[in-house]
Amino acid sequence: MDAVREREVLGRVPRGLLIHGSWREAATLFAVEDPATGEAIAEVADATAADAIAALDAAVAVQDRWAATAPRERGEILRRTYELLTARVDDLALLMTLEMGKPVAESKAEIAYAADFFRWFGEEAVRIDGRWTTSPAGGARLLVMRQPVGPCLFVTPWNFPMAMGARKIAPAIAAGCTIVCKPAELTPLSMLALADLLGEAGLPPGVLNVVTTTKPGEVAGAVLSDHRLRKLSFTGSTPVGRRLMAQAADNVLRVSMELGGNAPFVVFDDADLDAAVDGAVIAKMRNGGEACTAANRFLVQRGVADEFAHRLSERMASMKVGRGTEEGVQVGPLIDAKQRTKVSELVDDALARGAQALTGGRAIEGPGYFFAPTVLTGVDPWARLLQQEIFGPVAPVVAFDDEADGIAAANDTDYGLVAYVFTQGLDRALRVAEGLQTGMVGLNQGMVSNAAAPFGGVKQSGIGREGGAEGIDEYLSTKYVAVRMA
Repeated sequence: MDAVREREVLGRVPRGLLIHGSWREAATLFAVEDPATGEAIAEVADATAADAIAALDAAVAVQDRWAATAPRERGEILRRTYELLTARVDDLALLMTLEMGKPVAESKAEIAYAADFFRWFGEEAVRIDGRWTTSPAGGARLLVMRQPVGPCLFVTPWNFPMAMGARKIAPAIAAGCTIVCKPAELTPLSMLALADLLGEAGLPPGVLNVVTTTKPGEVAGAVLSDHRLRKLSFTGSTPVGRRLMAQAADNVLRVSMELGGNAPFVVFDDADLDAAVDGAVIAKMRNGGEACTAANRFLVQRGVADEFAHRLSERMASMKVGRGTEEGVQVGPLIDAKQRTKVSELVDDALARGAQALTGGRAIEGPGYFFAPTVLTGVDPWARLLQQEIFGPVAPVVAFDDEADGIAAANDTDYGLVAYVFTQGLDRALRVAEGLQTGMVGLNQGMVSNAAAPFGGVKQSGIGREGGAEGIDEYLSTKYVAVRMA
C-alpha cells in the first residue's frame, strides 16, 4: 500500500473534540498506533470530564428542536450518510485498517455493514407509530404515542470502530435523540471520520457530539452522573458493562448493553462438513477472532470431530498473516500487546493441561502484535479458553456424544450472545435452536450480523437489541394519554 496515500487518508481525519458542530482542541493529545507496526499514526484530543459535560450541554440544548424535526428530514440525513459511506468506502476502509489492523477487505465489509444501518433506520424514521383505541368500557379513548428518549451516551468498542457506532447512532437519529459518543481510545479515527461525514450529510450541530479520551471512567462517569442524560448504550466487556449499569442506576437511565460472548459452534454428525468448515472459518476468523460473535468453542459430535478438526486446521494454517494493507493478507494483528499476551496465556494454559496444537499455538515475532491461527484438540474442560472469550485466532475443538450433550455443553456458560449450529436435519435444527440459551443462532451459516435483524444476547451477554424493527424501540419512550369523550 502506498505510504503517500496512507498519509493523505490520515491527514483528512479531524483530530479534535466534536462539540455543537465545532472541532475543538484539547489541552493534551494521545497517540493512536498501527497495531501491525506498533508505531504512532496520529494524535487526537484527550478529553476531560469538563469537555464531556460541554458535549452533553450541546446535546441537551438541541434535543427539543431535533425531536420536533420531521421524520422524513431525519431519514434523508441518514440516507445521505449511507450514500457518502458507500462512495468513500476505499478511503474509510484504509483508515480503519491503519488504526485497527484488520485486512482492507474486511474493513470494506465493515463500512458496508455500517452504511446499511443508516439506510435501514433512514427508512424506519418515518414508521414510528402509536395507536388510538376505544377504552374497553367505552366512553374514553386511549391514545398511545412514542417519543424520543432524550440525550444519549454511547460508549463504543475498538474491534468494529465504525459499525458499532453506526448501530447506535443511526436509530438514535431516526428516533429524534441527541448523542454524546465516546469511542474507544485504541481506534478513535473511524468514529471521528464518521462524525465529520454526518455533518456533511446535513446533521445539525449538537445532535452528535464526540469526545475522545484516555480517561474513559472519568469522562463517561461525568455524563452518567448528570440528571439530564436519559439513555446509555454500551458495547464492550461484561465487567465494564456491569460497572456502567451500576452507575446508570443512580439516575434510573434506560440502558442497552451488548456485552461479552462465549459462542458455541455446534457441528452434528449429519452436517455438511464442507459447509461447516467454511462457516467455522467465517465465525472464527472474522476480524481475526476479535469479535463478540466469534466462535469460541467448537463442539463437534464425536463421529466427525477428528475429521472436522483436521479440515479446519488445514484451512487456518493456509491463511496469510500480515499487515492488513498488504495484498492477499487474510489475518491481521491483534489490537495491542496486552491482547496478544492474553491470547498467548490462554493457549499456554490449554497446552499445559494436555491440549495439542494441530496448527499455530504461538505468537509471531513483531513488529506488530500477531498471533498464528491456531486449532487445538484434546482440550481439558477446565481450560480457561473454554470459560472466557479468547478474542483471537484460536479454535479449540471439543467432542460431544449426542444432541442433549451438545445442547448442554453449548449452554454451559454465563454468556448467551450467539451460537452456530450445523446439521442437515430440519427437526434437529429447530429443536436445537429452541434449546440454545442465546439471543441469536446462525443455522448452517457462520455469520448472523444484519442491519435488518435484532442483534443482542441473553444472560450476561447483554440487554436490549440493535438493528431490525426492534432497534429503534431502544430510543423511544411510550406515553399514554387518557382522553375523555363526551
